[in-house]
Amino acid sequence: MNLLASLRNRVFLASVLLAAITIGFAILVISARVTEQAERELQRGLNDSAMLLQQQHSALSQLYLLRARLVANLPVLKSAVDTRDPATVADVAPDFQHQLDADVLLITDRDGRVLFGSPGAETLEDRGMIQRAVHGDEVAAFAAHSRGLLQVVTVPIALGVDLPDILGTLTAGFLLDDRRAQEFKRAAASDVAFAMGGRIQAATLPRSDRGVLQDHMWPDRTISHVTLGGEDYVFVGVGLKLPVAARETTETAPVALVLRSRSSHLRALRTIQGTLLAAAGLAVGLAVMLSYIVARSVTTPLGTITAEMRQMAATGDLTRKIHLREPAWLQDEDARVLATAFNTLTDSIARFQREAAQRDRLLALGRLSTVVAHEVRNPLMIIKGTLRPLHSESLPPDVREAAADIDEQVARLNRIVHDVLDFARPLRFEVSEANLATICEEAAAAVMKGGAAPPILVEAKPVPIVTDAERLRSALINVLTNARQASTTADQTGAGADRPIVLTAAHAGTGQIRVTVRDHGPGIAPEHLAHVFEPYYTTRRAGTGLGLAITRNIVEGLGGNISVQSASPGTIVQIDLPAVIESPVEATRA
Repeated sequence: MNLLASLRNRVFLASVLLAAITIGFAILVISARVTEQAERELQRGLNDSAMLLQQQHSALSQLYLLRARLVANLPVLKSAVDTRDPATVADVAPDFQHQLDADVLLITDRDGRVLFGSPGAETLEDRGMIQRAVHGDEVAAFAAHSRGLLQVVTVPIALGVDLPDILGTLTAGFLLDDRRAQEFKRAAASDVAFAMGGRIQAATLPRSDRGVLQDHMWPDRTISHVTLGGEDYVFVGVGLKLPVAARETTETAPVALVLRSRSSHLRALRTIQGTLLAAAGLAVGLAVMLSYIVARSVTTPLGTITAEMRQMAATGDLTRKIHLREPAWLQDEDARVLATAFNTLTDSIARFQREAAQRDRLLALGRLSTVVAHEVRNPLMIIKGTLRPLHSESLPPDVREAAADIDEQVARLNRIVHDVLDFARPLRFEVSEANLATICEEAAAAVMKGGAAPPILVEAKPVPIVTDAERLRSALINVLTNARQASTTADQTGAGADRPIVLTAAHAGTGQIRVTVRDHGPGIAPEHLAHVFEPYYTTRRAGTGLGLAITRNIVEGLGGNISVQSASPGTIVQIDLPAVIESPVEATRA
């Protein structure tokens, strides 16, 4: 089964994919930007911590050197060293070690002989440093120690300033051990490790992680990655500098490593990313639901329309209506317009079917009427000819009166036959130039022959037209005859009996003329107004219902239109015609 064969599935999948791709792309971009920013912040913070550690170590080294100078300049120490007696120096040396806060202390005389050495001081017996101090130099160095990295400062003990008399040397060692590393960690807000000779001497990290860390290279100021204890760390190495000239050594310069846990730093970011993913999932879920609603609102009405069309094709019923069952807020505007247009079309088809059926009935009735009229006309002519001798003055009055009544009814039947034949046969027009005023006056005169009341007032201008004058005259006679009959009815009821029928004709615009007939009869009831042009529809007992139907055929054949409206009182019939008829229906030019 092809999922894309259904419009609903295509709309649904397209909407879901659009929402998912858009939201996914936005999440990826935001996550990448946030991660990149977090990485930059981590590196910036690591570099700042490295710089802070370097500055703190430099200040601490200067403090060590200053303490060594101050202690070496104390008179008590000078006096004790000048005795060159180890016992004398040993009495005061512990106090000086405490003042220096030194981890190891070594004091020698001017010949380099050891006068005092604290536990572990044998590591400080560097003859090169002592000799340089005897000659008045201050010397510093780093040395590996079992407890950490030992920073050593050697200063001379001298009398005088300009030409000092060197009495001996003072060497103090300060350990950069785990305790000192913790102090640096609090200041730099990062883990710290001290390394020398390719080996970690002291650190704030567990000892199990130090072996992993010392296997990595420590380039100065280069940020590197290492995994310690299952967490990802970034670290940078900075060289440790001495406050004075260092002794010559072949050992690798000591390095302080500053480390930060990348995993911990990005853990908050992972929370943000998880929140974004949850929001994305919720958004996609809402998009799926809304997409389904949109797809259903679009396709369900179309499905209803399609189903009705199938039923129409299957049953042949062209008058079926579409009724959308969805709530108004779920209906698609285009589908509603389509359903309305479809229903309008079915209404038009139904109307067309009714009109076609009516035309078929009228056609059949016309054919039948033609046959009946022909069959009736011949006997009427025989009856009329037979009645002619009965009008003789020699006959009794009652016979002549009966013959006159029969003759009147024959004339009436002949008029009916004439109307039926005139309506049934196709109209043919003979177009020629004529005068509109003349046509109106002739039509009024023909109607007035039947009686003097009510009068017909003609208000027509001599407008030249090109039309079928005889057909137009016949149409006007039908209209005026109806108007006289309506006025006669008014005469009987006493309403408008003395008011004339008004026939007006004039230009009604470019290339148009308008003819209006107004009577002052009782008017036409609204329920009858819509049927006045239907064949055989009449409200008079003696009427055929063909007069206005024939009139409409003539007017429409001449390219115009006719309308009837009820006035107060009376009726107005309006005929609009072109002044020049180019191609009348079934017309032949005279």
